Amino acid sequence: MTAYSFEKHVLSIVCSVFDAYSVVLFLPDEEGEACHLASAYSLGDKILPTVSILPGKGLVGWIIRNRQPLLVANFDQRQSSLGYYADGEEANIKAFMGCPIPLGGVICVDSKRQYSFSDKDHKVLQMFAELIARQQGATGRQELAGEIPHYFAELGVIQELRFRYKRWNVFLQNYLRVMVEATGFDYGAFASVDQPGESYCIEAETARLLLTGEEPRILPMSNGITGWVFRNEQQVVAEGVEGSPASVLFGKLPDDLPDFQAVVCMPVKVNRSTRGVLCLAHTNPRQIDESMRSFIEQGVDHLALFLENLYLKMRLRSMLPKAQVHGEGAQIYDPDSAPMPHVKE
Repeated sequence: MTAYSFEKHVLSIVCSVFDAYSVVLFLPDEEGEACHLASAYSLGDKILPTVSILPGKGLVGWIIRNRQPLLVANFDQRQSSLGYYADGEEANIKAFMGCPIPLGGVICVDSKRQYSFSDKDHKVLQMFAELIARQQGATGRQELAGEIPHYFAELGVIQELRFRYKRWNVFLQNYLRVMVEATGFDYGAFASVDQPGESYCIEAETARLLLTGEEPRILPMSNGITGWVFRNEQQVVAEGVEGSPASVLFGKLPDDLPDFQAVVCMPVKVNRSTRGVLCLAHTNPRQIDESMRSFIEQGVDHLALFLENLYLKMRLRSMLPKAQVHGEGAQIYDPDSAPMPHVKE
C-alpha cells in the first residue's frame, strides 16, 4: 500500500466516522513553512488538486501557525476562509474542525450542516491525527491500516453497551472485557473512591485476583499506582522494560498477584472530579502507541458519561419525594378574574 493510498484510506474512514462532506490532509512543504494538499476525500469534486496554505491564512493557516486544534460549529465565510475549494463550493460549508499533525501538517473535516461536530468529535479527530503522524515514520503501513477500523469498531461496541445494559455492575463487567480484548492486555480493573482522600475500592476485574466474593476490595489511597492516580488526577502509562521491577498496581499486598510490567491507569472524572480509575496491565513489556492510548482515552470518556448519567438519575430519584406539586394540568387564564399587575409610577 503506497503512502498516498494509505492516507486516502484513512481519510475515507474519517469521512464515514463523522458523516462529513470532505476530509483534507495538508503536509509541510520541503521548505517547512507552507503546507500543501497531500490527500483528500470528498463527497463532491470541488477540492483543488494542488493548493498550498501559508501560516495564518484562513482557518487552516491558523492551525498551521498556532499548532492548536480548531472547531467552528457555524462557519461564516465573511470572517474567514478554508482555501481548498474551487468554483464557489466553500459557500456551502457550514461547519469545520481541524487538528495539527504532531509531526507537521493539518487534517481538516467539514460539513454542509451546521453544528455537525462536537468537542468529543474533536478528540476523536486528534486520534486520527496521531495515527497519521505515526504512519509518516512507519514501515508497516498494512498493519496500521488494520488498527484504525479495529479501534473504532470497538468504540462502537462500547457505545452500544451504554444503551444495552442499564445496571452498573453488568455494564462495568462487559466494559472491562471489551477494553481488555481490544487492547490485548492481560488484566483490567476498575477502582472507585471509597472515602475521599482515604481509600479506594476495586469494584470489578476481568480475572479474579483481588475479589474473592461479592464485596469490593478496599485499599488505602496511598497504595500503588492506582492510588497515585487518584491523588494526582493524572494518567500513568508505563510500557515496562524487560528485567525491570514489576509495576506495583495496587501496592504491596499479601495476595499472590502477577508481576505486571506494562500498566495503563486512566482517571475517570465525573463533575470534574476523579471518581474512578481504569486499570489495564500486562505481564510482559509492550508498546503502547498513540493510537492505543487515544482509544483508551475515548473508552474512558464513555465510562465517565455512563457514570454521569447514573449520578443524575440518583439525584433525580432523591429529589422527587421532596418535590412539591404547585398545579395539576393546564389552567385557563381569565383576564377578568386575574389580579391587576403592579404598575410602577
